[in-house]
Amino acid sequence: MIKIDVRQLEQILKITPPAQNIMLVGNHGIGKSQIITEFYSTKKNMKVIAFFLGQMSDPGDLIGLMYKDQKTGHSEFLPPYWWPVDNKPIVLFLDELNRARPEILQTIMDLTLNKTLAGKKLPDGSIVVSAVNSGDQYQLTDLDPALISRFNIYDFKPSVEDWLIWATKRKIDERVINFIQKNNHFLDGDDIYNAQNDSFAYGLEKTPDRRSWVRVSDIISNISNIEDIHIQVISGIVGVSAALNFKKSLKISLKINARDILLNFSKTKSKFKGLKLQDFIFLNEQIMFFINNKEYENKHKKILLKNFVLYIKYLKNTKMQEAVAHLGSMLENPKFENVTGFVLVDSVEIMEELADYISGIEI
Repeated sequence: MIKIDVRQLEQILKITPPAQNIMLVGNHGIGKSQIITEFYSTKKNMKVIAFFLGQMSDPGDLIGLMYKDQKTGHSEFLPPYWWPVDNKPIVLFLDELNRARPEILQTIMDLTLNKTLAGKKLPDGSIVVSAVNSGDQYQLTDLDPALISRFNIYDFKPSVEDWLIWATKRKIDERVINFIQKNNHFLDGDDIYNAQNDSFAYGLEKTPDRRSWVRVSDIISNISNIEDIHIQVISGIVGVSAALNFKKSLKISLKINARDILLNFSKTKSKFKGLKLQDFIFLNEQIMFFINNKEYENKHKKILLKNFVLYIKYLKNTKMQEAVAHLGSMLENPKFENVTGFVLVDSVEIMEELADYISGIEI
């Protein structure tokens, strides 16, 4: 099964014709439903109807309720609440497909083959996307090979970089973003837990995922001083180990950010003293997220470009060649195409400073 990240998924969604069905395989909490909904609603202007099939007990939510037509005496199905009355194509997102009851799966067989439910055909151009959970922690239903054959199947593995770009754009609390930048293994629950924890005895061990870090951000966004009670709350969201490491990270976080560097370099430069290579790698990523998500005003573009050049020159003058090479490699990454386009169009000087480290971009 081919593995894809967020950018590749969006490309697949663009290329795949509506007549073909897509299935995403992946763990819970990695953003499948959110990415699907945002892509089709914002880029295709299509309504997305999401069903969590593992929680559905009756096919009626999908196909509608049966009634007797008084004129014909025949039994027919009333259209379900979500059925498009304007005859515009829609997207049906069938989440937790492999946790659905057999009677639900039987209904979906006809949907995936003919885009038909209980004899009613979806508007032309309608799309079906499904998602299945993977892993031993789920109670799963074996899927019929005939059903599986009706999907184009992809192993969806969004990268940490994907989440950081998204989180920066969505204004997730900077402390959470900084923590995940330096502690990638805590994003999707690749954590080490104390086997003596009582929660293990009840099968309730808590592991972090991408959704849980958003909840952490929601809680602390208006709190400047994180105290022990806040860490206890966070422990209930992402687990004890992740929460304690998050607390530790607050004590050693850098007092510099991308905005300081790009908009006020002359005053910020003095704070670079004592920073190590890994610190500059961290700042490089922040700078790329900042520009890629256009977190600046157009009136600041000239000063931003000027300070970006000064930052690169500082790295060169202090023999941080690895950090310069790191910047160059990120400019070649398609995920930062906004930065690449921005630099190529508006700053020949930046490209010249990085020329020795960029192989895939023509200057």
